[in-house]
Amino acid sequence: MRLAVVSPFVDRRHGTERALAELLERLTRTEHCEIHLYAQRVEDLALDQPGVPRAQASGAIFWHKVPAIPGPHLLKFVFWLFLNSLCRAWDRRVNGLHFDLVLSPGINCFDADLIIVHVLFHRLRELAREEPVDSTKPGFLRWLHLRAYYALLAQLERHIYTNPRVSLAAVSQRTAALMSAYFHRQDVRVIPNGVDINQFSPSARLALRSQARRRRTINETDFVLLLLGNDWRAKGLETVLRAMSALREFPIFLIAAGNDSPESFREMAIYLGVAHRCRFEPSRKDVLDFYAAADLYVSPSREDSFGLPVAEAMACSLPAITSSLAGVSSLLHDGVDSLILRDPHDAKTLATMTRTLYQNAEWRNRMGQAAAKTSLEWNWNRNAAELWELLKDTAARRASPAARKN
Repeated sequence: MRLAVVSPFVDRRHGTERALAELLERLTRTEHCEIHLYAQRVEDLALDQPGVPRAQASGAIFWHKVPAIPGPHLLKFVFWLFLNSLCRAWDRRVNGLHFDLVLSPGINCFDADLIIVHVLFHRLRELAREEPVDSTKPGFLRWLHLRAYYALLAQLERHIYTNPRVSLAAVSQRTAALMSAYFHRQDVRVIPNGVDINQFSPSARLALRSQARRRRTINETDFVLLLLGNDWRAKGLETVLRAMSALREFPIFLIAAGNDSPESFREMAIYLGVAHRCRFEPSRKDVLDFYAAADLYVSPSREDSFGLPVAEAMACSLPAITSSLAGVSSLLHDGVDSLILRDPHDAKTLATMTRTLYQNAEWRNRMGQAAAKTSLEWNWNRNAAELWELLKDTAARRASPAARKN
């Protein structure tokens, strides 16, 4: 099967893009797909060169670089929509390159046959509306820009996701339920993300622990919380900071890593008196380094379609606290392999959970072991196999006489 895959970038530093990289590798290796990846940037993915001979019936990944422009994210996204469509149209009309299906992780084009839904901007727009922002503060323009970006994506979601000819895969049951509520789609296939247990394992984490903590000047007696993500407000960082404020008598530290801007959170940490215990770090390719430095993964998400870092932390035998609004929570066993916070704003309960795990090393270790065992149920081979079945179903439906008439 020849696929056009449309994604702004692919790497292994971000959850959605890491999931896409794992999928593409398996579609080429196992199902021998020929994949044409239309992206602005590609890292950490083995690519093939056009014209280079390869084994018969083997798969391949070809990168078609889409130009990018500087500027605000909203403007870059609009140009991305236009330019990736233009590049594919050029290849189709000039180079005679035709595809069986167009696959997209999220809203990236208007002509996708199958979309993997990793995030719902309808929900993010609702959360943004709940945030009162003072127009006199420096972050007001950034907030205004984010609101406009969410509004555009929400409109595109309504236009595209209500089209019954577009096949949809959700990464969690929660996301599928929201798709039903927002767009009345009852046919969404639930295909959870996976975890690479060869990369994320208890032994791999422990082997890096001393080095990861020493580099950050973290003592062995310090208890380190970890939160990963690119939207720290949605991931519940404010709740974590308030919980830390209630635990100032304990040597509890926090690493918050991702591509979000730390200024407002640093101000909040200063106000709460915990800034000296917080480290805000950018994302990195070797995310295992973060898990190695931590003792507890904590993410009281206000919204999370899945929560891949929770699953990866658990595979490393880290105990995890997440919220009931994270899609991964439906796959967990509260009190056994994790703790689930019912209200993501409940800093008091989060502080109690954190204190209990800090003081009870035996329970913490038992929970970590159970977490690693649970994570064995999630793997990328299963994820790719289920998406391959959906791709075949989508191709068959597209080739049916009824679809050709439409």
